[in-house]
Amino acid sequence: MSFARVYPCYVAKAQKKGRSKEEVDQILTWLTGYNQSQIDEILVTGSDIETFFSNAPRMNPNRELIQGVVCGVRVQEVQEPLMREIRYLDKLIDELAKGKSMVKILREPK
Repeated sequence: MSFARVYPCYVAKAQKKGRSKEEVDQILTWLTGYNQSQIDEILVTGSDIETFFSNAPRMNPNRELIQGVVCGVRVQEVQEPLMREIRYLDKLIDELAKGKSMVKILREPK
């Protein structure tokens, strides 16, 4: 499945709860190390999700601090590496939609 196909779902979920596309992009940048122009290019070229994550410039090491449940599965217990990365992103978008501050979502030091 192409990343461009799921991206609008992330944006729609955020916007439905009063958050913005820019915040979704900020999460993507934090998680993967892509910059905005790279994200825009991926959306145009239609890279699949596996390629999106495997070509990420720098997966954030703090992503391992992401914990919780997505679709009934504990994120930190997902064994398959690609699925774990997808669940990390899902969890961050869920937190955004639930109204958490960006500082908390991005696991920034206090």
